[in-house]
Amino acid sequence: MSLDALRPDLAVPLAELATAALADAAFGNADVLARSTVEAVAEALGAGAAVFSGGNLDAGTRALHLVVASGIEPPEAAIAFEGPYAEALAHDAPVESEHLPGLGGPATLLRIGSKHEPLALLAVLGRRLDDDEKAFVRAAASVLHSRLALDRQRHDLAESQDRARAVVETSVDGVITIDERGRIETFNPGAERIFGYDEADVRGQNIHVLMPEPYHSEHDGYIGAYLETGVRRIIGIGREVTGRRASGATFPMDLAVSEVRLASGARMFVGLVRDISERRALEQEVLRIAEDERRRIGQDLHDGLGQTLTGIGLFARGLVRQLDREDSGSAEAARHVVAVVDEADAHARLIARSLVPVELEENGLAAALERMAERARQLYGAEVRAESEGSGVDGAAALSGVAATHLFRIAQEAVSNAAQHGRAQSIRVRLIRGADQLRLRVEDDGVGFKESLRPGGVLETEDGLSPEAPPTRASSDAASGVTRSVSAPARPADHRGMGLRIMHYRAHLAGGTLEIRPGAERGTVVTCTVPLSLA
Repeated sequence: MSLDALRPDLAVPLAELATAALADAAFGNADVLARSTVEAVAEALGAGAAVFSGGNLDAGTRALHLVVASGIEPPEAAIAFEGPYAEALAHDAPVESEHLPGLGGPATLLRIGSKHEPLALLAVLGRRLDDDEKAFVRAAASVLHSRLALDRQRHDLAESQDRARAVVETSVDGVITIDERGRIETFNPGAERIFGYDEADVRGQNIHVLMPEPYHSEHDGYIGAYLETGVRRIIGIGREVTGRRASGATFPMDLAVSEVRLASGARMFVGLVRDISERRALEQEVLRIAEDERRRIGQDLHDGLGQTLTGIGLFARGLVRQLDREDSGSAEAARHVVAVVDEADAHARLIARSLVPVELEENGLAAALERMAERARQLYGAEVRAESEGSGVDGAAALSGVAATHLFRIAQEAVSNAAQHGRAQSIRVRLIRGADQLRLRVEDDGVGFKESLRPGGVLETEDGLSPEAPPTRASSDAASGVTRSVSAPARPADHRGMGLRIMHYRAHLAGGTLEIRPGAERGTVVTCTVPLSLA
């Protein structure tokens, strides 16, 4: 039956009930509306009415509890959820009963809510209902259903917000959200601890307040480029970047950025930040200890094994002279022993000099690389050249001793990998000086990379200057304005993954970035770029 055809004595109270529900929806109490509904139904029908709930009715409810009643005596105890009550829950149409357990009869029961999400039961007691009256009851139940469903949605939303807020506010990591213009919208306690700002101090400010130069000045352009092109450079990808605290101090951090599209069509960016200063300090200490151990081993080789081999060589030469005086046929064999000992002594001293880069400390990076190339030619039998070029400041004078050592070790590892694992015949080591950067590049003609061994099957590369151009400033991510590094793929049959990881660590500790990519025709190009201002 259409609601338009309801009798006036039923249509008027229904209209009043609907109007009250609309007025109540914004700020009212659902329990008040339930009472109004029950009272309106009881008065309009001249019968008793009640609303029952069992909490979550679709989760195995075993008993019903009276919520509100009018014109009936409330039951003394909870009503077992069975018989006509259970039947009403399973049907969309009203269920009639001659007797309701705990209440009497006759009665009509109607489910409030859907079959999959029932909210309550509406009961009319004391008389049978005609079709108009059943339509009226269904309409009243629909009004109450809308209000109860709204309350449940509000409750679920509030609970979801509370859960999300609890996760964000208790996270040890920083959680920061910004809008499309780069303005900070939220700044959790973790971010406050990491950056040293209170949320009130940064809310509404541009995110670049958390970045050192040059990214501080350029960040808005990076966001604009992303919004215009849609090319993802950091969205959904973790990166190690440099942050700036309220004190102005910079620190290394892991950053993951995700994009959220809101219902309004606007976009929001969520950044997860983790301060990795302690991890970087630990890595630096590990490398320092490893460097000290290198020096100790090199010194032991030079002073221990080297001196022993020298002594053996002197003894063998004396033996050769004695055998020559005796015109012994063993003299030639003794001379061969001398040659072997001399070769072993030279090789041990060559290794010792590789482990202890005296040239680096005395004459600087360029000279140390030339000496390293000379030793590599002797060790590996490959053509290894070291070159220094560019119009910038002298790298030896501009770099700190720590950064210079890191660059030297990166070059040493890259040359060793190219010769031993890449089977290169020609290796070129270039030190390119720029206005504010120093770039180390090691190029070889070896076997290069095997696609299947690259992380994810794809070799990542950094943006930046052309291979031949002297460096002028740090490579930066188009979407974030932060220096980034890439994963180093392994060479075929190269089981020295730790060496490649250490190359990346050394680049980070020197304040720079590392890139490993295939050569133009064959082989591999390893590039480490270090900002002189950070070195």
